[in-house]
Amino acid sequence: MRVLGIETSCDETGLAIVDSEVGLLAHRLHSQVDVHAVYGGVVPELASRDHIQRILPLLREVLDEAEMRGPELSAVAYTAGPGLLGALLTGASVARSLAYGWGIPALPVHHLEGHLLAPLLDDASLAFPFLVLLVSGGHTQLIHARGLGAYELLGESIDDAAGEAFDKTAKLLGLGYPGGPALAQLAATADAESVTKSGASFGGLRLPRPMLDRPGLDMSFSGLKTAVRTAVHKGQYAPAAIARAFEEAVTETLVEKTRRALEHSAAPTLVVAGGVAANVRLRAGLEAMGQARGVPVFFPRPAFCTDNGAMIALAGLRRLQAGATESDLAIRARARWPLTELVAEASV
Repeated sequence: MRVLGIETSCDETGLAIVDSEVGLLAHRLHSQVDVHAVYGGVVPELASRDHIQRILPLLREVLDEAEMRGPELSAVAYTAGPGLLGALLTGASVARSLAYGWGIPALPVHHLEGHLLAPLLDDASLAFPFLVLLVSGGHTQLIHARGLGAYELLGESIDDAAGEAFDKTAKLLGLGYPGGPALAQLAATADAESVTKSGASFGGLRLPRPMLDRPGLDMSFSGLKTAVRTAVHKGQYAPAAIARAFEEAVTETLVEKTRRALEHSAAPTLVVAGGVAANVRLRAGLEAMGQARGVPVFFPRPAFCTDNGAMIALAGLRRLQAGATESDLAIRARARWPLTELVAEASV
C-alpha cells in the first residue's frame, strides 16, 4: 500500500508518500515563517492563500521523487482537523479532488494522531499501548494510547500550551517569531556560572514550576509566562539567564507530570511528539527519566516533530490497514476536534 499525505492545518504545507513495505518514499515541506514573521504570528487568511500556491508544486515533486503516478496510490490522507479552518479546507479540497480523479479513497486524518504516530516513521518497533506526551504550539496533553483510535486524555494544560508559552516568552525577550527555537538557542548560552548584569549568578534565578505542588496531571504555563515578564521588567538578569530559567522550569514540569502519568497508566513505553519535542533539554530530561524507570522513550526525528505530510501519510496508511474506508464524497474539516472522539480501530 502507498498513501499520499497532505498537511495544511496551520502554517506549513507538507506532502509525503509512505509505502507499507519500504516506509517513507518522498517528503516535501514548505514553511510560511517568512510570510507571518512580520505580523508576529500566523495570519489565517495568508496561511490559506500560501497553501493554495504551494500544494500542487509540492505534489508534483513528491510524485516525481517516488517515481509514480497518482492512480498508483492506494489512498490520499489529509489533515481534517484540528487547525485553522480555511487552511484545513484547502488541503481537504485538494485531497478530495485528487482522490476522486484517481479513483482512490480520501481519508480524513486527525492532526494529533499523526503526531503521536510520527516516531513510527523511523522505528517500526513501537507498539501499542504507550503513553504520549504531546507538546506543541497548540496542545500540551498526556494521552494513554491503548490502540489506534483508542485514546484517553489523562491531563493537559489548562491555559497556554508549552509551545505557546515558549513563543510568548521569546517575544518578551525580543526574539521575534517564531520564538521557540530562538529561545532554546539563547538558553544554551547561559550556565550556572554565568554572570548576569547585576552580578548575580544564573543559579539565583528560579522561575515557578506551575502546579507541581498539586495532585493530578493537568498543567499550567500562563503563570510562568507572567514570572518571566516580571523578571524582564526588573532588568536584573541577562536575557540568556531568563531563557535558561524558563526552559528549565518547563522541562522540569513536563518531566515530572509525565513521570506521574507513567505511574498512573502503567504504560510500558513513552512517546514524545509535537514541535516542542525537538527541544534538546526536554529530550534529555525525558530520556533520563525514562531510563531511570526502565521505560523506553520514542521521539520523532526533529524534522518530523513539527507539522509535516509524512505523519499524515503514515496515519492514513495505518487507518487503511485497519480497514478504514471512504463513506462518501464529503470534504471534512473541523477547526476543533477532540482526539478522544476518534473511533478505535484494530491495532496494526
